[in-house]
Amino acid sequence: MIVSGIAVNINLNITNPPNPLYQRGLKLIMKTYHIVTIGCQMNKSDSERVARVLEKQGYKQTGNKYRSDLVVINTCGIRQSAEDKVYGLVPRIKKENPKAKIILTGCLVARVDVKRRLKEYVDVWLPINQIADDYLKIKPKYNSEFSVFVPIGNGCNNFCSYCVVPYARGRETYRPVKDILAEVRGLVRKGYKEITLIAQNVNSYKLGKVDFADLLKKVNDIPGDFKIRFATSHPKDMSDKLIKTIASSKKVLKEIHLPVQSGDNQILKKMNRKYTVGHYKKIINKILKLMPGAKVSTDIIVGFPGETKNQFNNTVKLFKDIKFSQAYVARYSPRPGTAAFKLADDVTPAEKKKRWLALNSLICR
Repeated sequence: MIVSGIAVNINLNITNPPNPLYQRGLKLIMKTYHIVTIGCQMNKSDSERVARVLEKQGYKQTGNKYRSDLVVINTCGIRQSAEDKVYGLVPRIKKENPKAKIILTGCLVARVDVKRRLKEYVDVWLPINQIADDYLKIKPKYNSEFSVFVPIGNGCNNFCSYCVVPYARGRETYRPVKDILAEVRGLVRKGYKEITLIAQNVNSYKLGKVDFADLLKKVNDIPGDFKIRFATSHPKDMSDKLIKTIASSKKVLKEIHLPVQSGDNQILKKMNRKYTVGHYKKIINKILKLMPGAKVSTDIIVGFPGETKNQFNNTVKLFKDIKFSQAYVARYSPRPGTAAFKLADDVTPAEKKKRWLALNSLICR
């Protein structure tokens, strides 16, 4: 199969069946690569695996995307701003580096409208999980010698009405415990001091009889001088068992990122978040009771379709009640394919900005 009239060949001899780049009829003779990563920690971890795949074939990393033979764009579709960055970046790379071959992967790779818009620039459209039968088995090329991401799974089953992740990454799949522990032990032996367990919903981990609390304890019990973080957690799976495990695990940092997204129950229902503000506050109270001084951070979306000023003020009240150590506040942007995309985006950009500024001012105090 010829893609965009070119012939490129990457045969990495690490997958069976052959690597999908090879299956696409690509015959790569270039020797340098550059990866642009946009978005979340999972994307950063995925890019480390792509780097390993390319270097197994003999390609060398370069710091200049405008001088590389091959440029991989690992995309994010969570926000319109991340999507717009791709629309600006890809044509610019082709303009300044016409001979470069561009591979696009990540959350935008399956979007028909994105393909239509970028078809003349992108040489290969590569879903990340197609670089190998089980791509999480690929040993990453870690970007740090101190702190590292260890993915424990991929995908999402929650279908929050604003979110593209279940469509972009598919349903939840999890790595075997033995594989995760083996990776962590190897990292500890190499001297890594900070291990971050990641997944779209890390505390939803469940494989056989082992849940995330069990897995966290097993990682904590690995001998060595290191600390453990994890992200991102869903409130519906922040169980009493897990809270107690975090509290009793000496290596687990008492820094918990727990996205609430809104402080109003009606908005949470429209978001399909499956919990109430009252339930969320009970979780926080349990955390702080067992771990006094623990840092709790969150994610918030302002300007969700139909969000009134009174509903936004409920979020302000939640902020004042909980006093988050940090919050990542985003202005709602419609995402094609999601349930919320069908709703009227009726909060003006000016009002979204006003609400965004109001919440950020509370965090900065």
